Amino acid sequence: MSGLLGTVNRILLAVAGAVLLAAGVVLLTAARPLKGRAEPLLSAEDRRRYLHADGWGWWVLVAALALCLLLALWWLLSQLRRSRLREVAVDTGDGAFAVLRGRALSDAVAAEAGALDGVAGCRVVLRGRRGAPALRVAVELEPHAVPADALAGLAGPVLTHARTSAGLPDLPAEARFKVASHRAQRVS
Repeated sequence: MSGLLGTVNRILLAVAGAVLLAAGVVLLTAARPLKGRAEPLLSAEDRRRYLHADGWGWWVLVAALALCLLLALWWLLSQLRRSRLREVAVDTGDGAFAVLRGRALSDAVAAEAGALDGVAGCRVVLRGRRGAPALRVAVELEPHAVPADALAGLAGPVLTHARTSAGLPDLPAEARFKVASHRAQRVS
């Protein structure tokens, strides 16, 4: 998701820059020299001609501005929301805390869960707070796998190992299982 958000940020920045540049060029070239007094950029006649005061022009302008406002708010909220936990605070036992990278913990859990019998692939996302992380695990099972065995392996040794190695008293996890698609074998 962070790659998508970075792409959206670059596109929005480019579009905003192009719009501001175009608006600046239009204002610089279209503005008549002011005669020392405060004159509006568009006279009343120009406003009637361009925006049809009694027609749909104002509605289009208001709708475009409202759409820009909604897109700006969506972008701002997406910047504030973190989809992954970046680091975990690990108690060292002497009153201090060490910092464990969240990506390292999720990659280690994914590698260990991916090595279980019957697991074709595994993705792990670390969520929550620094002091109370939680895992979201997406497990792709091979067609012959037994889901109960894969769940027992994940809930037992994999999560226990992650909890003890990170020094966490608790590590809740949500696991979602999906069976990998496979082609039917041809019988001759």
